[in-house]
Amino acid sequence: MSASSFLIVCPMLFLAGFVDSIAGGGGLISLPAYLLAGLPIHTAIGTNKFSSAFGTTLSTVRFIRQKLVIARFAIPSVFFGFSGSAIGAKLSLLVSETVLKSLLLVVLPIAAFCVLNRRIFRPNESDNIKYDFKTFFVVMLSAFLVGIYDGLYGPGTGTFLIIAFSVFARFSIKRANAHTKVINLSTNIAALVVFLLNGQVLIPLGIAAAVSNMLGNYVGSGLVMTKGVKIVKPLVIFVLTLLLVKIILGI
Repeated sequence: MSASSFLIVCPMLFLAGFVDSIAGGGGLISLPAYLLAGLPIHTAIGTNKFSSAFGTTLSTVRFIRQKLVIARFAIPSVFFGFSGSAIGAKLSLLVSETVLKSLLLVVLPIAAFCVLNRRIFRPNESDNIKYDFKTFFVVMLSAFLVGIYDGLYGPGTGTFLIIAFSVFARFSIKRANAHTKVINLSTNIAALVVFLLNGQVLIPLGIAAAVSNMLGNYVGSGLVMTKGVKIVKPLVIFVLTLLLVKIILGI
């Protein structure tokens, strides 16, 4: 570990935190940063979980303080997200990565179309949420299905959750972001424990990266609360495009 490692990782982790707090998909930026700094793949993943957990915690706390997290939706959705992820992890042993990437080449343009279509991805900044069975079912199903994707493959999970909560549950962008962070935080912590127990976290670099990631998350979550859909929509498209490039180039 050298000074160059910090110079490479910290700025990119700030950007990752900024993007992740607004549109999800920060891992598409942060994990390559650690690999670029020369970390072995497992150490890179473990250290990335360490720094990301801190950044996501900050965003989550900020959203909770703004009363954007609804416990009756958030708590059970964490359970459904975990269950889906466990199933997805098992399915990953049966489904080849080539098949999954081929499916994503179809799914990503559809997701982009949903975001760009004003009739579907409508600016919904109202806090008039329907506390009915339909909304509850949609939130839990979204968490479960996207959780399966997270276990299968992973990149862009937060972005897909934001789209699902906004389009199908009709959450405002702010609330969709807030509930996405709750689910992401729980999965990050679960994975982090495993990597810490196996000594795959580079603590000094992880702490510096965590501070950078928290700053990015703080700035980004603040913009979500003030700018809403105006800043979320273009960044969601950016993350979907980044994921598409990753799949096509195989990186």
